[in-house]
Amino acid sequence: MNRLRGFFHTSEAIAGVLILALLVAMALAAPLLFPGDPQAIAGPALLPPFQDWSLPIGTDRLGRGVLAELFHGARTSLAVGLAAAGAALVIGAVVGTLAGFAGGLIDEVLMRVTDAFQTVPSFLLALAFVSIVGPSLGVVVAAIALGTWTGPARVARAEVLSIRERDYVAGALVIGMHPLEIAFREVLPNALPPVLALSSVVVAAAILTEAALSFLGLGDPNRVTWGGMIAEGRAVLRTAPYLSIVPGIALVLTVLGVYLAGEGVVESTAVRRSLS
Repeated sequence: MNRLRGFFHTSEAIAGVLILALLVAMALAAPLLFPGDPQAIAGPALLPPFQDWSLPIGTDRLGRGVLAELFHGARTSLAVGLAAAGAALVIGAVVGTLAGFAGGLIDEVLMRVTDAFQTVPSFLLALAFVSIVGPSLGVVVAAIALGTWTGPARVARAEVLSIRERDYVAGALVIGMHPLEIAFREVLPNALPPVLALSSVVVAAAILTEAALSFLGLGDPNRVTWGGMIAEGRAVLRTAPYLSIVPGIALVLTVLGVYLAGEGVVESTAVRRSLS
């Protein structure tokens, strides 16, 4: 309870949570409010907003309802952002823990691998991976995680290097615990908070990367995505700018909400540490 009060103490955190709550509500309500295929033709092509209240934001070039696509696109953004961030944090935490706790040659090899991944921009790595393997939701998630795990890995390693020198780690070694058991049962849980603090950055990056891939035509063709909607509206930007503006605003608000909520987590954590 005290943690929740500390989290909601900042206006940024409240705004971020409200935006994310709206995104989650859209994702959950999409199949209820707009059942069936959101890519099915729902009306005349390029119907402007507020002309037909059954299609309040109008239709695109093929006559598909923009509001239905917007709600179903929230499901894709939320799924990709959370899945890619979760995969990146797990990979980074495992690699960082192994490197920091083992030290020596293992640390050197794992950090050189991390350096190799960091030399390639994450978006270019995701672009190349999806281009080779083929566009699908699982491939997009794997591609994004492949380019974003290095940050959590370095943070985890730095924390583990500090924690492994503490007395309880030495005591665990004395009583005969296996080094891997010590690393993942005793050390990793204490090294996780700084790693989890990166989750907002990773989620925001994942959502933007997915939108960029979809904009380039490398998203899952069977799912509605905000990046794909923006790309669809690009051809009629002068005559129907709402086709790109509406999903663009949704994308900006989502990333802003994730960032503000993450800032709230960091600030509340800093306050708890200062009080303790």
